[in-house]
Amino acid sequence: MAEYHLKTPLSEEAVRKLRAGDIVYVSGRIFTARDSAHRKMLELAKRGEELPFDPRGLMVYHVGPVVRKINDKWKILVAGPTTSARMEALEAEFIQTFEIRGIIGKGGMFEKTTEACKKFGAFYGAFVGGAAILAAKAIEEVEDVFWLDELGIPEAVWLLRVNRFGPLVVAIDSHGNNLYLDVLEEAKKNLKRLLKL
Repeated sequence: MAEYHLKTPLSEEAVRKLRAGDIVYVSGRIFTARDSAHRKMLELAKRGEELPFDPRGLMVYHVGPVVRKINDKWKILVAGPTTSARMEALEAEFIQTFEIRGIIGKGGMFEKTTEACKKFGAFYGAFVGGAAILAAKAIEEVEDVFWLDELGIPEAVWLLRVNRFGPLVVAIDSHGNNLYLDVLEEAKKNLKRLLKL
């Protein structure tokens, strides 16, 4: 297990060095996207329309932040991750289409996302649930927000500048390893063994 301090935009080479179980801290730009934002961005890409920001090499954070506007600037008050499994049906296409290099979330993802991480050079960084204030402290600035009126605060895309965001545990690496699937497989084996008793 190793510790890495990475700065976005991330290269494929940097991501390929990571292994399941490693600890990562991220600085630079990341962006938020939940279900509606994933669909919105993919629809725009399918129509050949430009996004209002460049997601290539960035990390997507599965979060619906709690925000406040102070004067003319947005401030993230709380930013705990949402359950990533909700995005499983969309994430592989999202990784391929937008060349993102990492996902931040909780609860893990499954086979399709694991395969996309392996094929395109991305990883899943698990952030601990219940540490929403810790996450918010690492967010230095809200650079922009997109589709706020259309999608609402939790589902809008927030472009953030972060400093040492983490710790993230590499739960899915770019070599086909998935700690969540490993645990699930072990649990199934144990269940079969117990049922034979």
